[in-house]
This record gives sequence, structure tokens and C-alpha cells, in this order.
Amino acid sequence: MALQATALVTSKWLAQAVKVQGKMRVLDTSWYLPKLRRNAKTEFKKKHVPGAAFFDIDHCCDKTSPLDHMLPSEDYFAEYVGKLGIENDTHVVVYDGSEFGAFSAPRVWWMFRVFGHSAVSMLNGGLRNWELEGRPVSDRYVRHTATEFKASLNRSWIKTYEDILDNLETKKFQVVDARPTGRFKGLDPEPRDNTEPGHIPGSISIPFHAFLSPSGHFLPKEQLQALFARAGVDLDHPLCVLCGSAVTACHVALAAHECGHPGVSVYDGGWSEWYTRAVPEHVISDGRGKHL
Repeated sequence: MALQATALVTSKWLAQAVKVQGKMRVLDTSWYLPKLRRNAKTEFKKKHVPGAAFFDIDHCCDKTSPLDHMLPSEDYFAEYVGKLGIENDTHVVVYDGSEFGAFSAPRVWWMFRVFGHSAVSMLNGGLRNWELEGRPVSDRYVRHTATEFKASLNRSWIKTYEDILDNLETKKFQVVDARPTGRFKGLDPEPRDNTEPGHIPGSISIPFHAFLSPSGHFLPKEQLQALFARAGVDLDHPLCVLCGSAVTACHVALAAHECGHPGVSVYDGGWSEWYTRAVPEHVISDGRGKHL
């Protein structure tokens, strides 16, 4: 298959592709907030798209960081995906088992791209729609032979706390927050302990689920463009995205990619880091956050 891949593939396409002997790997990238009490790896063992391997966001990360699932080093990422049988000319297809249709899969889609692998697609509608369409699932896991993968990190697609802090003055890029509106406004609680809701000054709220239809599929390009326009986002200018820990932020990155944006950067530390490090005046809340 070609090294350039469409960002989204249908269940019909994937059902046909898995029957063909080619350089493709399907990855179940499910991850859930602890409060949901869902064990993604256990669920994978019970059912997954036939032939899929499990990609663990909490394992393929920087384990030296106190923050959740920060990006790993080039070498670690290369070693991790190489053990899944993925090479640089392998077409990777990711999905997750969320009831939304997509939750964590866009994060892994973005991870492959930020490490230089453009041959990556996401199953539009996720496992939810795969099953609704009556397609097969399996509890059988086939371990792939480890191989070599070379990663090349695109550092321009990563923003740090210092970058976001500097941008408060320079306004070099737009900042979009993908958390639910209540958390952005400071009205609903954050899912993590010792973190109150609110938002970064000047940031724009577009909740991640706004990019999805009720069926769990990503909206068509024209609707995505309209969504960005209504929110006041100019897709002709640099864009940085965040959420609690840079998982659902990648919905924005994928949506912008579908609209032709050349490359969205992600604030990997997310709100979890910002709330911990920022001074009170840099945490805006309409509710009763501790910084007010």
C-alpha cells in the first residue's frame, strides 16, 4: 500500500483490506479515563478486529515524566512499534472501543505522524460501528514477528508549557481546547485529582465530540470547516491543540488535517500541566476553581 494514506478509512474498506496479504497492521488503541472503570487491555483480549494488536498509550510513553502518557523518545517509540511488526512501509490502521466512535485512536494516529510515519489511518466509527455493521470480532491474538522501525520526531508539532506561556504575549498560534465545555468554563470537575477546571487565556473551546456525528463518525469536511469557522479558528494560520492530557486534543488535529491544515501542534502536557504550573491569572474560570 502507498506510504501516504487517507486519515479515515471505512469499515467496508478495512474488512476487505484485512483479507489481503499486504503490509498492514491494525491496532486497537483503546484507552479510558480511570473513572470509567474500563480495562482496555482486558476488553481487547475478549474481542477485537481480527488480526489486531494492542497499542498501550500508557506503556508507549515517557515513563520518567510525572504527567500522563507524554510522548516517548524516538528510540522507545521505534522499539515499541517494531515489536508490533510495524516497519516504515507498513500501513497502520488504528481504532478504539469507545462509545463515542473515537476517543483515543486519534492520539495514536497523531503519534505515528509526529514520529514521521504518514502511512496511518483511523477506522472511522471505531469498533462501535464495526460491530453494528455485523463485522467479525475475535478473541484470538496473533503475535507478529518483531522488526525494525525508524522514527523521526517532528518537534515543530509539539508545544511545551514554555511555548504556550510565551504565546500569551506573542500570539503566534491559535490554541484550541478539546475538553468538554463545562470543564473549559470551570463549571464541571476535572477527572484527575488535584486539578480544577478552567482554561488558558485566549484559548478557544471546541469539545472533541463536536467533530463526531451521532453515529460516531467524523463529520464530513464541509461540516468540519464550518465548525472551525463558527468557533473563530482560522485554518490558514498555525494551530495548537490541548485537552486534559493530549488524548482527545488529537480529534482537533485530525479534523484540521481533513480540512487541509498542513500540521497541527499538540501541547502534550495539556491542562494537567498548565493548571499545576501556571500563575493564578493564567487560569481562567467561570466557576469556582482554586485560582479565583
